Amino acid sequence: MSTPTTGAPASSRRIAHQVVTRALGWLHRNSERGAMPPDAEEVLTDPDGFYKPLGELALAASLVLREGMASSSEQQAARDLLDFGWSQFGSGDLLYERQIRFPMMTDPLEMYTHFARVGYRHERLHALVTHLGGLASHQGSEMMPNRRMAVANAARVAGVERPADWPAMINATWLGHTPEPWMIDWMTAYCLTHTVFHATDWGARPEGLPPHIQEYLTNWLPVWMDIWAEIHEWDLLAELMIVDACLPQPRCEPDIWERLAAAQHEDGLVPRDGTPIDEDPDTAYLDNRHTTIVAAIAGTLALSRHGDATDL
Repeated sequence: MSTPTTGAPASSRRIAHQVVTRALGWLHRNSERGAMPPDAEEVLTDPDGFYKPLGELALAASLVLREGMASSSEQQAARDLLDFGWSQFGSGDLLYERQIRFPMMTDPLEMYTHFARVGYRHERLHALVTHLGGLASHQGSEMMPNRRMAVANAARVAGVERPADWPAMINATWLGHTPEPWMIDWMTAYCLTHTVFHATDWGARPEGLPPHIQEYLTNWLPVWMDIWAEIHEWDLLAELMIVDACLPQPRCEPDIWERLAAAQHEDGLVPRDGTPIDEDPDTAYLDNRHTTIVAAIAGTLALSRHGDATDL
């Protein structure tokens, strides 16, 4: 569980609690809509379309359990989502098969980590990714700086021994240069958020961000959140709210939480943006699953970073 901070308005904590409770409920009720197709070959060759979303569900559920701020029913929902994802992955066999077929791919380790964080384990996959991490091919693989951090954090959380120069990796990112804040664009903002997620292991290590980056984000994060809230980019806004929760002193601004909560539907769905929701339940789930997952994570970390939630 992350070290809590103080000073967040009670209204922010209440709204964050409402958002995460509704979001987790919606994800739990609709999880079967994201089940994998029976064609294993298709799954192995198209991870983004099939098992990456299951990994994102597992990430949210693992953080709910890690932070320990949810009610018993919400913790059970999180455990159900993890069990569902693990069964969809053949208890890890599918991830192992993909890693065997595509040894330079990093996504099997990254997906596995969400389960390993809370005690799931696949011995053959664990041994395989440990071995691959020691090869020159993996150590010299070419990838975006924030992606290299993603793999390093996955290995760190899963207990896979790999060398990692965190200061060098952070300094290689856009955020690491603390650039002109007005130069940020949509894709750069997503890269920025993931730099923070991996440097801090989703808020567990706020000290993973160097002081000059902490100061930079403290100054400019409220501006960016206001901009993307104004144009109803709810997915990116929720990711930026996670960044806030990863800082040593999060702000947890009531206005931002009120705007996200106002966008959330009564059933818990959080829309991706201002586009009308498709009336088909399956399409609505696929279109808005990611944003609802991100909102659940944002609420979970906001509550955890601000101490006891019993007054909510």
